[in-house]
Amino acid sequence: MEQSLGRNSIVGTTIRNPDDIPEHLAADEKHTRILGDKVYVATTVGNQCILGAAIAKDAGEQSLQDAYQVFKDEAQCLKPAYAPTTVNMDGWKATRNAWKFLFSSVVIICCFLHVFIKIRDRAKKKYKDIFDEAASKLWDCYDAENKTKFSQRIRRLVEWCKKNNMPPVIANPINKLRQNIVAYKVAYDHPKAHRTSNMVDRLMQRMDRHLFSTQYFHGSMAAAELSIRGWTLIHNFAPYNPRTIKKLNGYRSPAERLNQFRYHDNWLHNLCISASLRGYRSPPQNPV
Repeated sequence: MEQSLGRNSIVGTTIRNPDDIPEHLAADEKHTRILGDKVYVATTVGNQCILGAAIAKDAGEQSLQDAYQVFKDEAQCLKPAYAPTTVNMDGWKATRNAWKFLFSSVVIICCFLHVFIKIRDRAKKKYKDIFDEAASKLWDCYDAENKTKFSQRIRRLVEWCKKNNMPPVIANPINKLRQNIVAYKVAYDHPKAHRTSNMVDRLMQRMDRHLFSTQYFHGSMAAAELSIRGWTLIHNFAPYNPRTIKKLNGYRSPAERLNQFRYHDNWLHNLCISASLRGYRSPPQNPV
């Protein structure tokens, strides 16, 4: 079933109205394996939906560019002039370069959460007595109301680290944050943009559970890509649990929530109808 669904356009199937393609995205790569060899699933998300999932054979710039090109082609098939306003990602240079090549006007926002994660993973146990205070001060910077206050708080945090002789596992990520502060504070110019990778991380956790349950990929790269694309569409259209549906005022799936519309009450019927013409739009052959 996944292999068959994977032949459809993810963007064209998930999004009904071209004007509903999200302007603010998040992107990351999920590490996985094909026959034991490491590959990467270049994942693009927006408005709680996975809008792109393509296999990259390595984490190099050209491979990631080819993988993210699939999302660009599908999005511009639906809306030819489409270009995202912002995309949130981690600090991997090849990912940034790939997105800048594909969408020259896109604003790249570095994920603030990754700074905290880097400190937490190295300091939470070894430096438990000072980690909580450092983390609290870091998130206080995140909560700054504007660019000026953000820059001031980061500067004071760096000074605090020097004054209190913070260990390198805490001080170095904070110093690097200050050096690259422009890539973080640019988010204040786009209030609706994603300042952290929380959305893509959460959706990739579900992808990770799916890949683990299937014990990863065991065929060709083409088969692997069809499989993950099919799972992506199932994720976008499969129903939430009843509590979440009630919380979201009756919207039953991520795709329905994005479109605020469904063709059919049965989620699989809704998916199949949405995938009409494989999700690709084409003008009439004999327009009036």
